Amino acid sequence: MTLRVLVIDDEPALRQILSTAVARGGYSVDTAAGVREATAKLARDDFDVALCDIMMPDGNGIDLLRNTRAAGIGTTFIMVTAFASLENAVEALRAGAADYVTKPVQADDVLHRLEQLANLLELRGENETLRKEAGVRSQRFYRFTSPGMLEVERLAQRVAPTDSTVLITGESGTGKGVLARRIHELCPRSRHSFISVNCSAIPEHLLESEFFGHTKGAFTGADRSRKGLFLQADKGTLFLDEIGDLPLHMQAKLLTAIEDKEVRPIGSEEMRRVDVRILAATNGNLQERCTQGKFREDLYFRLSMFQIRIPPLRERKADINGMIQFLLQDSVSLRGQRQVIEIDPLAEELLLAHRWPGNVRELENVINRARILAEGGRIEVGDLPPEVSSAASIPIGDGLDVSGTGCLRDQLRRTEISLTLRAVETAGGDRRLAAQRLGIGVSTLYRKLDEWAGEGLLPDNALSDQNTAQPAEK
Repeated sequence: MTLRVLVIDDEPALRQILSTAVARGGYSVDTAAGVREATAKLARDDFDVALCDIMMPDGNGIDLLRNTRAAGIGTTFIMVTAFASLENAVEALRAGAADYVTKPVQADDVLHRLEQLANLLELRGENETLRKEAGVRSQRFYRFTSPGMLEVERLAQRVAPTDSTVLITGESGTGKGVLARRIHELCPRSRHSFISVNCSAIPEHLLESEFFGHTKGAFTGADRSRKGLFLQADKGTLFLDEIGDLPLHMQAKLLTAIEDKEVRPIGSEEMRRVDVRILAATNGNLQERCTQGKFREDLYFRLSMFQIRIPPLRERKADINGMIQFLLQDSVSLRGQRQVIEIDPLAEELLLAHRWPGNVRELENVINRARILAEGGRIEVGDLPPEVSSAASIPIGDGLDVSGTGCLRDQLRRTEISLTLRAVETAGGDRRLAAQRLGIGVSTLYRKLDEWAGEGLLPDNALSDQNTAQPAEK
């Protein structure tokens, strides 16, 4: 973690020694010659650590620490004292100091303490991120079977170990955020933070502050400093969802931050070094937006050095059945008890036939809704939402009228007829196989077909090319 350190001491020689040591450790450093100057600089609340002398001509370092704490400034203090007494150490620690060192100061000792403090602050930042994510259900990773998603997995595994930026494209709900997190989990940065942000959800006037942070008093309402997303994700991954919605002026600043690996919080005079991997996602066509002048070509080329397209769910039907079973695993009842959920074959056929305009997100919502409505641990057709259970969503022959609204019973009957004919057709006329796929007996299938034909509910040519001999039920 890159710290910004303020060295506070009235002795010029010691200030020089400490600031040189801090800079040699790779940290950003500034100095103050006494309490008054330090108070003014700390008021910006832009320092991670203060190396502060205790006894100075214009005040006491411990009093400065107390006043800083009272002002709500979060700078961590390490006290420097010429008096190696337990009394001074205890007073400094009680006032809120993280540590103390004694004069004559050893540069290696100071660097060691700063390194320990950097690790501690980084751990606190990661814990804060984990607490924010604690309310979000942990997503298990489904092993896909469709060729399109197997290619997505292959690309993700190849690019994950690198530091390459990745542009993930795909329709809304296809799982771009899940894939971004998967890439992070597979890369060497996985023990550091994964920070995700939806660019379209941030008000335009807050974008720069959100990305790069700000100091206390940098603008009206900035009553305390704030680390931006880049600093929060230092040494980890920053995922920029809906990147195409960023305004042009912010795109330029983002490109500079990515290329220079530096950010400057609003109100600060110094650049802060950051080490962040960038993953971005969009459900739009960035190339088209570049042509329209709505997206910078240089940023597009920088982000798209490695692209992964996630196909929509309708292009990977082979995954739907497995994902349904995956989502039904470890179901929890309304009383919080684990229960096994099954699904009626007719309901499953409807799920397979739906076009899923909302993709995986829609499928998950439908399954969660059905789990709540299911009685006896079994999802029936009636537990599915109308847009899924409607027979109109199933493409079959023109001879069957499924356009009417009718009552629920009529709708379900039309749905049953549609699915049955579809099962017979996809089985190549093999009614025993069709009955097996529908989860019913073959005699039941023949009885239903005869009944519907007698009522004139079947198209004239629905069964013309199929064997009509009725076998005995086994």
